[in-house]
Amino acid sequence: MKKIVIATKNKGKLREMTNAFRDLPVKVLSLSDFGELPEAVEDGKTFEENARIKARFYCEKTGCACIADDSGLEVAVLGGAPGVHSARFSGTHADDATNNAKLLQELERAGVEESPADYRCALVFHDVDGTEILTEGRCDGVVGKIARGTNGFGYDPYFYVGNRTIAEMSLEEKDGISHRGEALHKMVERLCDVLGEVNT
Repeated sequence: MKKIVIATKNKGKLREMTNAFRDLPVKVLSLSDFGELPEAVEDGKTFEENARIKARFYCEKTGCACIADDSGLEVAVLGGAPGVHSARFSGTHADDATNNAKLLQELERAGVEESPADYRCALVFHDVDGTEILTEGRCDGVVGKIARGTNGFGYDPYFYVGNRTIAEMSLEEKDGISHRGEALHKMVERLCDVLGEVNT
């Protein structure tokens, strides 16, 4: 069975991506299965560039096919920020709490209670033979100052689609509408062509 490494240390992303690949004829591994690995230098200017950097870097380090994503939040009133800097919006040692605090500060500074926004995701599969697949996804919504829900991670409690936040949705509901869910569904379809038919 083919091994595929999910190149992330984010437990929320790992859970979503492992779930998406559950019916593929693959063994899913995480970076933690390989001990201490260096960090990939994500110096790309786009989500696609950063996803490629990570997938290629960890494929080389692990000797296995890797799937990496780069995703983030683009807020209209902030000129598309935080964008590719979403994970480190509040600084080098950022986490969900500090990033969300920074988001609220920026909305306050802009003098708005909410703003149109979108989540973007680029997902790259890179195999040891050089095979590479790119898929992308997008989810449009609104960011607001009131956090709701505990199921998500990142900016999910502040990202509204309709009258609910992403963090108020089940994993299955989120998978059906999210930027990463869209990219993952496309990736599964493409991997079926590369790896063979999905197990039934």
